[in-house]
Amino acid sequence: MTSLEPPEHVRATFGLREVTPIALADWEGGWRLGDVVLSPVADHARAAWSAKVRETLEVDGLRLARPVRATDGRYVVSGWRADTFVDGAPEARYDEVVSVSLRLHEATAGLERPRFLVQPPVAPWVDVDVFVAADRAAWEAVPLRSLRAGGPLPTTSPDGKRSIELIGQLATLRKTVRAEPQLVHGDLFGTVLFAGAATPGLTDITPYWRPASWAAGVIVIDALAWGGADDGLLDRWADLPEWPQMLLRATIFRLAVHALHPRSTPEAFPGLARTADMVRFTL
Repeated sequence: MTSLEPPEHVRATFGLREVTPIALADWEGGWRLGDVVLSPVADHARAAWSAKVRETLEVDGLRLARPVRATDGRYVVSGWRADTFVDGAPEARYDEVVSVSLRLHEATAGLERPRFLVQPPVAPWVDVDVFVAADRAAWEAVPLRSLRAGGPLPTTSPDGKRSIELIGQLATLRKTVRAEPQLVHGDLFGTVLFAGAATPGLTDITPYWRPASWAAGVIVIDALAWGGADDGLLDRWADLPEWPQMLLRATIFRLAVHALHPRSTPEAFPGLARTADMVRFTL
């Protein structure tokens, strides 16, 4: 995500009127103003929820960006949120990212399910709706059935059609899982920040209501498909609950995102297809 410089009235409301913004590469369009980062939000409800959770959440071995409230107490002002700056950058330290995931989800296990996670995607779609639809596709009895009921699926690209074909094939391999759903961060690949030997950092929480091992599976699928991870990553976490089925659902989720997202590129598909083949062999 890229964004224009935060407006002056937003800076003023967060008490940052006299600070010059500096664009950041690893904060999804964020701008650093001293020790604070202003970031555009894709969804107000999710941004406010994340801020409220990160305000008090304590996770062993993880530096969490804490929200900075506006002068009137708000978490979000005119589509912008403010957080304390956390230094670092994403690195190909994927086993550590999975480990972060497990510690984070021990801490979030007691959180209640936000109401917005129950809501279906609503036309006209925005990014949030794409990910909601893709998440449901991995778990509903007939993947993408709820979307097909509303008309043709929104894809015309050859790799998008191939993604939907793979989803249909992989869905036949699903089995019932017993792992309990909880509040998890479903997008940790590329968002955990490393700074040498310092404790890893995290700037946000992207909420899903799924088993913790599924969130770890999404990291592994992403790392294998696009991060250049070694194939052994697939097996090193095999002791996680119902691991093969979680990998399968994580793969279907990512294939559905690729099929539905308007900014998906053909170059992203080969790695995803290769990873799907690897997952088949674990079943």
